[in-house]
Amino acid sequence: MTGVQTCALPIYTLMKKLKICLVSLGLFPDQRDGSAFVARGIYDELKRRGHDVTCLTAQWGEGFEDPNIIALKVVQSRFFWMPQFLFKFRKFLKTHEFDIIHGNGSRGSLPIIFSGKPYISHIHDLGPFETNFSKLPFIKWLELKNAKKASKIITVSEIIRQGIHKVMHAPLERIQCVYNAIDSRYKPMPEQARELKQKLGIKGPILYYVGRLAFYKGIENIIEAFYKVKQHIPDINLLIGGKPEIKLVDTVEKWKKDHPEVQFLGPIADEEMPVYYSMADAFVTYSFAAEGFGLTPVEALACGTPIICSTMPAYQEILKEHAIFVEPKRSDLLAEKIIEFFKNPDLRQQIMKNIGEFLQRYTWKAFGDQIEAIYSDFLETRA
Repeated sequence: MTGVQTCALPIYTLMKKLKICLVSLGLFPDQRDGSAFVARGIYDELKRRGHDVTCLTAQWGEGFEDPNIIALKVVQSRFFWMPQFLFKFRKFLKTHEFDIIHGNGSRGSLPIIFSGKPYISHIHDLGPFETNFSKLPFIKWLELKNAKKASKIITVSEIIRQGIHKVMHAPLERIQCVYNAIDSRYKPMPEQARELKQKLGIKGPILYYVGRLAFYKGIENIIEAFYKVKQHIPDINLLIGGKPEIKLVDTVEKWKKDHPEVQFLGPIADEEMPVYYSMADAFVTYSFAAEGFGLTPVEALACGTPIICSTMPAYQEILKEHAIFVEPKRSDLLAEKIIEFFKNPDLRQQIMKNIGEFLQRYTWKAFGDQIEAIYSDFLETRA
């Protein structure tokens, strides 16, 4: 299969320790979306391997105590962060030398593009081309500009690799797929899960979603499906964790008022994430656009929780037979699949079969080996 061959780069450990600059618009835990999590994982893994890593990022919350993370406090806006982020870090890049400059996403790569220096860019998904994220043409222009300027592109699935080639016109030989990794702390925690369920006063089975509350995540469909399921399984519960994006804040507040039976948990503390996954009987994620990988379903599987998700191509590539797939934007069909899952215990066993072997491809060691191999090839090409 092409995707497996592409993502399985030779394992290679660089002997030389490199001076690396990672540039990311957000960094976990200050930002909690998948892109910010991957950026933090890259930073931590490269430092563990002994590289000299500096991270340039925007500060959206409390910031960081790590002196190697330079966080620029920006205007809390969807667009006004751009001038600050661009000009401050462009100047930094032009006045400092690095072996590797690695941009996280096209927005993270913005100051690198205008620094004139060669760089590597992560591109996580095709969001601006799959749905109407913004009416401003700048975002699509930036994606295309980044794909053209980056010396190498790293992406997170074969389906997105092919999409970058087709939509952004980047040559396939410049794009390499490296599957994202999850932390080893994601594992079943049945005792802690029972205590949490008791603490929250929950009785009956639990459907759980955690992640960014964004319009394309299908949250409204999940809520609609929940009420349909409740007609057949009266004691079922729906828990939704995560922070809404700026333009969905009012909508989420309305959902809270209109749907008191749904528990909106807000942001989940990092150390509690595995416990919440372990407490759930099924994890539901129902995006209809802009998914390049899907970290949360893999984390849930690692905690022993089966997945019900949309048929997004990236989900199907990453999760393979370890999920129940449902056509997006179909609340009725989602409800049917949820009911079928709870009525048929064999489905859980099918989803969780050979899960330990499946999870081996998503370790930080495998991820770091492949990133170092790409860095090595980048330096050899420049030389």
